[in-house]
Amino acid sequence: MADARLSVTGKPVLGIESSCDETGVAILRWEPEAPGRGLLAHALYSQVKLHADYGGVVPELASRDHVRKLLPLAREALKQAGLTPADLGGVAYTAGPGLVGALLVGAAAGQALAWALGVPAVGVHHMEGHLLAPLLEDDPPKPPFVALLVSGGHSMLVEVKAIGEYRILGDTLDDAAGEAFDKTAKLMGLPYPGGPALAKLAEQGTPGAFRFSRPMTDRPGLDFSFSGLKTQVLLAWQHSDQSGQTRADIARAFEEAIVDTLLIKCRRALQATGTHRLVIAGGVGANRRLRAELAAAGEKDGFRTYFPRLAFCTDNGAMIALAGAIRLASGQHQGEAVEVHPRWNLEDLPAA
Repeated sequence: MADARLSVTGKPVLGIESSCDETGVAILRWEPEAPGRGLLAHALYSQVKLHADYGGVVPELASRDHVRKLLPLAREALKQAGLTPADLGGVAYTAGPGLVGALLVGAAAGQALAWALGVPAVGVHHMEGHLLAPLLEDDPPKPPFVALLVSGGHSMLVEVKAIGEYRILGDTLDDAAGEAFDKTAKLMGLPYPGGPALAKLAEQGTPGAFRFSRPMTDRPGLDFSFSGLKTQVLLAWQHSDQSGQTRADIARAFEEAIVDTLLIKCRRALQATGTHRLVIAGGVGANRRLRAELAAAGEKDGFRTYFPRLAFCTDNGAMIALAGAIRLASGQHQGEAVEVHPRWNLEDLPAA
């Protein structure tokens, strides 16, 4: 296969995201000074309705739905961009972490397309995609910076010295913030997906009606633990009158506890690294209270906060196309084997 740097230069990259319950496809031409300007098209299909009856993601159903939706979405993205497959210079796909069956759908399709076109393919780390999503905006952050990655299954703080040079400062010891949102919503009878429903309900809550602990903020360190907070909410709900207003009050107190905990840890991480730039990425990064509190803290403490647009907080193909284009442009690409990594340490990635 031709050298990736030669194949991808000046040509768009197709990005494929299929790690869980959303099928995302995007086409991006790598422009180092303004990556967002190179985004030519993106399309997304969510499986929320498919999994709603089960109250959570069913891996086998997710994989089958990716098979049905992936190629039609790729055709749609190419049409949006006014391109044909022959115009592509490379293919990037999510190789992990995620559901193994879902990952294999995207990896197999990506490798097959790259082989057929004679262009390089590269497997992308899902969390690196989230971490780099703010680079798609008009005023992208430049390393070094600290990234708070808060998605459904991950809550971690990462020091980013350069793209591909990552040091995990803190990670979740049990439930991630997104998991805690979803599980707390479910135990209070809110519809799936629970996290966004709980956040919306929290807007109607009475300030100070309930208060929950800020887990692991009473000791040094940057790790997270939200399972105990979830238990506190369960006990408060079970011993309440379970009225609509009480549900909203508990939701508000829970959200405040999560946001305060994340804010405290972010401040610690910035102090520990001596940096003044903070990137927020992942699905929980769309939370309004979190965005407002971190922006306000940045103005007070003198650090700059960067968010991706709401559409790029959750899983999407654009972030995979971007991360893949960067790695292809640096000469990195896969062999022809279809390999995925359901568990994959971010620190194991090579520098780009």
